[in-house]
Amino acid sequence: MDLNILNLAIFVAATFLAAFVTGLSGFAFGLIAAGIWLHVITPVQTATLIVAFGLLAQGTSVWKLRHALNWSRLWLFLLGGALGVPLGVSILEWVNPRHLREGVGAVLILYSLYSLLRPNLKPLTANPPADAAIGFLNGILGGATGLAGIVVAVWCGLLAWPKDQQRAVFQPVAVAVFLMSAGWLGAKGAVSWDAAWLFVIGLPALAGGLWLGLKLYGRLDEAKFRKLILVLLLVSGVSLFV
Repeated sequence: MDLNILNLAIFVAATFLAAFVTGLSGFAFGLIAAGIWLHVITPVQTATLIVAFGLLAQGTSVWKLRHALNWSRLWLFLLGGALGVPLGVSILEWVNPRHLREGVGAVLILYSLYSLLRPNLKPLTANPPADAAIGFLNGILGGATGLAGIVVAVWCGLLAWPKDQQRAVFQPVAVAVFLMSAGWLGAKGAVSWDAAWLFVIGLPALAGGLWLGLKLYGRLDEAKFRKLILVLLLVSGVSLFV
């Protein structure tokens, strides 16, 4: 694609917006960025940059929440993800990616609408087998679509954990999925000089968006955070059809 001044401006603005939402909510960088980037850069560049920027964005947020990390809770999600990512990548060889994305989108729309309309949903109870299974499903989805962390974010919402506890689970898991995806991209030779150049150009916008989002995150109470996550899941689901 022609990277003229207008396209570069759109790319930088989308990077800032996606970073801001990630700082505020803890996820959705790829969904927001890809929806705009795909109009101005190639799909391969988009996938590469989502992984690269996503690692920085999620890694920064995880560092801010490092006091809340609980590795005894995280390891099952990570183990399940490690098993699921290769399967998700393999699924791409025989499943229509559009059908997969639309199926996931339908589930996200139904779940978020139901939860927004019925805010007093009784929380579920966490247990190790369920955590591992959720991590596995999240790995499959991440490997097949690049949507790292969404399944775990939904699960944390169903458990009704406090906001710091939720982010301290789904963000490290997303970072792990991004790292695994980066390995696959590198193995396939998808990292180009053009993508590296765009990465450097977008870094200031990423830093600014993250800073602003993390600042505003501290002002959200539990109820507002829950509604924000559900709205983002709804938007994510709709975006998968567009």
